[in-house]
Amino acid sequence: MTNPQSGFVGGALDLSQVKAQAEAREAAKNQAQSQGQGGGIAPFFEVTDANFENDVVRRSTQVPVIAIIGTQRSPASEQLRADFQELAQAGGLKFLVGYIDADTFPQIAQVFGVQQLPTVVAIGAGQPLTNFEGAQPKEALQQWVDALVEQIGPKLKGLEVQDMPQEEEPQPAEDPRLAEAESMLNSGDFDGALGVYDSILAQEPDNADIKQARNTTMLLKRLDPANRTTDPIADAQQAPEDIDKQFAAADAEIVAGNPQAAFDRLIALIAGNVGGEKTKVRDRLLELFALFDAADPRVLTARTKLASSLY
Repeated sequence: MTNPQSGFVGGALDLSQVKAQAEAREAAKNQAQSQGQGGGIAPFFEVTDANFENDVVRRSTQVPVIAIIGTQRSPASEQLRADFQELAQAGGLKFLVGYIDADTFPQIAQVFGVQQLPTVVAIGAGQPLTNFEGAQPKEALQQWVDALVEQIGPKLKGLEVQDMPQEEEPQPAEDPRLAEAESMLNSGDFDGALGVYDSILAQEPDNADIKQARNTTMLLKRLDPANRTTDPIADAQQAPEDIDKQFAAADAEIVAGNPQAAFDRLIALIAGNVGGEKTKVRDRLLELFALFDAADPRVLTARTKLASSLY
């Protein structure tokens, strides 16, 4: 066994449609309820960005939590998942097991600094304690779990009645306007989707999911990849002083899943000789920041660089 990184590193939420996020949260909730024991606590559960903090980090202050980071593309991941699910169901809530699909939630896999799939990490008191990579016989898994419960369990406070999940209030029905906006996006009607989001924000100005969806739609409208005939990144390389081309390249890097490159590109513009355009570039950079969680380490690093370039 080896020791993983000593702490958690915050990851960013993937850009996705609000409808998909809501469906993922609802599916996770339904699965936890169907598998739950002991007042609703599930011995084995799927980890999402919605339940990671509570069901992995906070629960690990009560009992050991075993996180499996795997992929459906790996037979070893699927076997570990099945074996650990059986062990968890028979474990009497002395430990919990959470499965993280690295393909669906890469930001959570990044939290653990995973280098290989599958990886199994034992967590106690909010900290990774030990880990291993690859497949293991079920008998070896049982011995590993028994040692974990024996050595770590007594140091934690255990599950208590007041810590059991409370019954959640019924969620309101899905807003039909979101389906309308999604349909418009699928047909390339960016302005129509923006109109829907604006109408929602007029009534719910603090709705963070809708703000993110609107910002994402603005980016897609600017980039318009379906009708673009040139590579915006190559165009930007050929015209380093052209701010509009640098903006388009940054948008393309965001869509390609490389936000750090987009941030660095615009910060380099601000640090360079852009004259009176610094405010324009800064505003675009802040708009890109808004597409991600405020605690994303890439955003935090970029904000520090931005401050240094401005002052």
